[in-house]
Amino acid sequence: MDLETKIELVKRKPTEEVVTEKDLKEIFETYSHPHHYIGFEISGHVHIGSGMTTMLKTRDLLEAGCKSTIWLADYHAWINGKFGGDLDKIQKVGEGYFKHAFVSLGLPEDKVQYLLASKTYDKHPEFWADTLRIAKDTTMNRMLRCVTIMGRKESDTLNAASMVYPAMQAADVFLLDVQIAHAGMDQRKVHMLAHEVAPKFKKKICAIHHHLLAGLQGPGRMNAPGVETGVKETGVDAKVDEAIEAKMSKSKPDSAIFVHDSVEDIQRKIKKAYCPEKIADGNPIIEYAEYLVLRDKALKIERPAKFGGDVEFADADELKKTYVEGKLHPMDLKAAVARELIEMLKPSRDYFVKHADYLAQIKSAEITR
Repeated sequence: MDLETKIELVKRKPTEEVVTEKDLKEIFETYSHPHHYIGFEISGHVHIGSGMTTMLKTRDLLEAGCKSTIWLADYHAWINGKFGGDLDKIQKVGEGYFKHAFVSLGLPEDKVQYLLASKTYDKHPEFWADTLRIAKDTTMNRMLRCVTIMGRKESDTLNAASMVYPAMQAADVFLLDVQIAHAGMDQRKVHMLAHEVAPKFKKKICAIHHHLLAGLQGPGRMNAPGVETGVKETGVDAKVDEAIEAKMSKSKPDSAIFVHDSVEDIQRKIKKAYCPEKIADGNPIIEYAEYLVLRDKALKIERPAKFGGDVEFADADELKKTYVEGKLHPMDLKAAVARELIEMLKPSRDYFVKHADYLAQIKSAEITR
C-alpha cells in the first residue's frame, strides 16, 4: 500500500484531527508496521460513541499496516473512582465485559492486543520513574487543565492522585512504544502533552483524535472547564469542551445507544431522539449518519411515493443540504439511521446472546458499585 493511501485511511472519518500530518508521514516512512493504541478507563456499558468509533478507526489503522493495542486502563479508572473505586471489580470487568464489547464489534484478540495496565506496569517498574519525569517537567496549572480528560472540571474537588493521572496517561504512550496515540477529541490535552515531551524520551509520536458523537438528547448547555476559575478556553479547546458537554454518556442510558442494545431499544431511543426539523447543526441523527453510515456506504431513505419516494444520499453534505431545505422529514431520517445502526450492531448483539455472562457481569458490577 502506498504512503498516500495509508495517510488517507488514518484521516478518514471519524478522525477529526491529526497532530501532526508531517509526523504521521515520517512514521509511515520509518515503520512498516507502526504501533497504535487507544486506552479506556474501565467503567460502564460500551456505547457507539466509544465502541463503534474505535472499531471503525482501528479497522482503518489495521488496513494501513499498523499493530493495534487496546489499553484497559484499570489504575486510571481506580483513580477516577469508577465502580466505587473497587480495583478488583474494575479489573474483572476490564478483562471480561469491557474487552469483549470490542471483540464483539470485530476486533478479536488475533488482530488486536488487549493489555491490562496494572499487569503491564508490574513488568515495567521504569514506568513510574517516567511518570514522575513527566510530572516534574509539567506545571501544576498544566496538569489541572488536563484533568478534563477524566471527565472532570478544574473546579471539581479532586483527589491528589488526579494530578498524577495525566502524567500516567502520557507515560503509557512511551511504555507501550507507541508511534500513533489515538483517542476521542476529549483526550487531546494529554496527547498534546505527550507530543511535547516525546523528544525527551527520544520518541516521535502522532496523535489522532476521532469525533465525539453527540448524545441522543442533543446539545448540552455549554459549561466549559475553567469558566468557574476565570480561565475560559478559546479556539480548538473551546470547541472540544462544547463537544464534551454534548457527547454520548453511558451514565444517561437513554442518551446512548449501547453496542448490544436490542432492535427494539435502538428503535425506541432513535424515535424519541433530538432531531429538529430543518436543523443539521447539533443534530445527533445527522451525526450518526455522517460519521458511522456514510463513511462506508450510501444512506437510503425509504418512504411512500406521496412523500417523495425513496431517495439515496452518497455523502453528508448532500444529506445536510436536503434536510435543512425541509425536503427530508425527521422521522424518515430517524427510520433510516435506526435501520443502519441495527444492521451494524448485529454482530455485537449476536455475540452477547452467546456470551450472556459478560452482560450479567457488568449489570451486577453496576448494581453493587
